[in-house]
Amino acid sequence: MDLMDAVLSFALLGALLTITPGLDTALVLRAAVTMGRGPAFATAFGIGAGALVWGAAAAVGAAALLAASSFAYTALRVAGAAYMIFLGLKMVRGALRRDRVDESPEVAEPSPTLWSTFGRGFLTNLLNPKVGAFYIAVIPQFLPEGASPLGVGLLLALVHDIEGLLWFTVIIMAARAARGFLARRAVRRSVDAGTGVALLGFGLRLGLSGR
Repeated sequence: MDLMDAVLSFALLGALLTITPGLDTALVLRAAVTMGRGPAFATAFGIGAGALVWGAAAAVGAAALLAASSFAYTALRVAGAAYMIFLGLKMVRGALRRDRVDESPEVAEPSPTLWSTFGRGFLTNLLNPKVGAFYIAVIPQFLPEGASPLGVGLLLALVHDIEGLLWFTVIIMAARAARGFLARRAVRRSVDAGTGVALLGFGLRLGLSGR
């Protein structure tokens, strides 16, 4: 397998995984519906940055060390689960309170910043050891003989990132096209509540799972 074959084969696998509905898609869609295009793209870039860090870690062997250390894996898993549960509870609580907030002009939620939404996407991916497990399991299978593991690993992670950003762009643009419908209070509350429940589910599953 030469470098071109490796990149194309990995790109196909990455594309299939990217379009599979999951936590990342839910976060970006929620940001697009409730906060707008800018925060949605910031969330997407944060997710991509987290994945790139995991790809780099896998390429240099840090993820292999994590996989070999039961304590390190457990600590990261618990931290990631706690963060997802925290976000999920916050979104569900916000959805339940939104009617009261909308009806009280003097009470305003803090406006999201690009940095805060970027950080949310970044931490959600970085604290998910399943992402690291994917990269450490898959990337070595696509390393051509004699190639630099670090260079090729980073290249493959970047390819996956680009695919993710393209997919997120489609989601964000589609949400913008349907902004009239999506701007309704009931829809926004439903998206917040649905994303919050999804985060709670991912967090609980991650926290209760083994390796």
